[in-house]
Order: sequence, then structure tokens, then C-alpha cells
Amino acid sequence: MTQVIVVNGGSSSGKSGIVRCLQAVLPDPWLAVGTDTLVEAMPASMRASDGGIGFAPDGEVIVGPEFRTLEAAWIAGIAAMARAGARVIVDEVFLGGAYSQRRWREALGELRVLWVGVRCDAAVAAGREVARGDRTIGMAASQAEMVHQGVTYDLEVDTTHAEAMECARTIAAHVE
Repeated sequence: MTQVIVVNGGSSSGKSGIVRCLQAVLPDPWLAVGTDTLVEAMPASMRASDGGIGFAPDGEVIVGPEFRTLEAAWIAGIAAMARAGARVIVDEVFLGGAYSQRRWREALGELRVLWVGVRCDAAVAAGREVARGDRTIGMAASQAEMVHQGVTYDLEVDTTHAEAMECARTIAAHVE
């Protein structure tokens, strides 16, 4: 039985919409957590310090050692929730590509995980980014391919032309 679904994709690729749709179509209750959840849980000072997380004018995301420490604890906490019986969907951005996935693989260990890549054409994601109005311009284009480098998936979906619900149904069909 699948215990964790890790959904990885760049900013504005449509991951959050897919996660909400997954929660609606999967028969059992699933918790949804994501990188945005982690960043929002951190004190505001962490979003403006060298040790925390920062966003460069060109959309680059810069993370420091204090962020990495809290992130490691957060990942371990999500794994613990799954081990305790919660089914969890993780909305993630693998800024480090394969390295980021390896950190999750180590934390999730023996748990049954469905690894899902969410792809979206960089120009389409950039258009969504502008329309959203709450993101640093350039983040979507810079992350569109970078987050997938060296990452191994069980399944990939592409939101360039597919709606979130269609992608969620495709993913749900692979959940055991």
C-alpha cells in the first residue's frame, strides 16, 4: 500500500493544484504538506537571513545552513507521520535534483513511496508565475528542468496542456 506520494516539480508547474485534486479523488484521507508549508512555518527572519532562505531578483532560491537543519527535521517529521499511519502527499521542489531526492529516500526508508514528476514547459510556467503575482519572476523558468536533473520517477505528468484533475486521476491510478 502506498504510504507517501512525493510530487516534485518547479515553481508554478501546477503541483499544488494536483495535490488538492489528489486529496479529492483518492478514497482515503491524505495529508498534504509542501515546501511552501515549511517556509511559511519558519520565522520571518529566516526569509531574510543568509542562514535561512532567500530569493534572488532573477528567481534563484538560496538556502543556508539554518534552513537545511530545519528542513532535515521537517523531512524526518513527515516520514514519522507516515510511519505512524498517516498517508502523506508531499508537494516538493527538488532544488538539488538527485541530491534532494536522495535526502527524501533516506528519510522515508522502508515506506512505500510513489515518486511523481510534474513537468511543465518553462514558458507556460513563467506565464502562470506572472498571473499568480506572488512569485519572484524568473523562478519558474529557472526551475522547470533543474528540479528534475538526475531524479528517478515512478510516473511523470505534464501540466503544459493537461489540467490538474486529469493529472491527479493519472497519479491516483498508480496508488496502491
